[in-house]
Amino acid sequence: MNRRPGTRTLALKKAPAVRSYAAVVGKKEGEGPLKHGFDSISEDSYFGEESWEKAESHMLRQCFSLACDKADLAPSSLGCVFAGDLLNQCVSSSFALRDSGIPYLGLYGACSTMAESLGLAALALEGGFAETVCAMTGSHFCSAERQYRFPLEYGGQRTPSSQWTVTGAGAVILGSGGSRLHVTHFTPGCIVDAGITDPSAMGAAMAPAALDTLRAHFADTGRGPGDYDAIFTGDLGALGHDLLESLFAREGVALGPRYMDCGVLIYDLAAQKVNAGGSGCGCSASVLCGHILPGMERGVWKRVLFAATGALMSPTSAMQGESIPGICHALAIERED
Repeated sequence: MNRRPGTRTLALKKAPAVRSYAAVVGKKEGEGPLKHGFDSISEDSYFGEESWEKAESHMLRQCFSLACDKADLAPSSLGCVFAGDLLNQCVSSSFALRDSGIPYLGLYGACSTMAESLGLAALALEGGFAETVCAMTGSHFCSAERQYRFPLEYGGQRTPSSQWTVTGAGAVILGSGGSRLHVTHFTPGCIVDAGITDPSAMGAAMAPAALDTLRAHFADTGRGPGDYDAIFTGDLGALGHDLLESLFAREGVALGPRYMDCGVLIYDLAAQKVNAGGSGCGCSASVLCGHILPGMERGVWKRVLFAATGALMSPTSAMQGESIPGICHALAIERED
């Protein structure tokens, strides 16, 4: 098999298997349409801790422990963990694992981090550098609001195009066997800057990057949207979802009903008053581990394209008037019957 069938996509000959996965979310996410798929729903936004940031670390640590338990693996047996979050210097994930004694590689891909970590974990297994690897990421609404926008006490108004940072985490453990679900292709994303400067319009900033990566994946693999039972982006929200459909339609490609977005799926947009939908590292991570992978195991979908998107901004860049570059990483996950 050609390991690089096109310009960007990597074909994984060994097709690393999904050994286990876990999703932990907060109260608001636990009231949404996907509530029955999550492993744990916390009624306490502090997760028993004394700050939002410590709560985020607690959530990630809990998610990691659940994934290890479900795989019947001792954490010490893992070759390494690829993990990240939204906070400065990725403190949530690093503090969550600081006493684990496991090799840790911290990542920042904004909301695309789950796909980035899962892609790199798959490559580590493909190269024979580990037997089992964990990919994990998460976010917390309150810690993200404090860093990127205003403290909650400020009570700022949100624009209709804005998205709600998900309080949630997802962890996937990959190994060489023991599962019918396999990661077969990884298409790393390129940075695409559409010139959007409004932090409340992240869906518009990220949609062009999703177009670029999905277009590359289809060209490299010779596949099209119809070759997948479902295509999930995350987290474009309602605005970005519709924009991506329009961008593909201009090229004569219809994504159709198989195309869904994690930021749209996780909430009831109208009833839960989240404006354009969910966002954050934990959005696509918790939807992947609480909805997509369980659905594949039940046979709802056999071949899925998971394409997480990220807005590569910081509070500093936003205050300096910089544009918001976007990125999207895509993985093909297939069920072997």
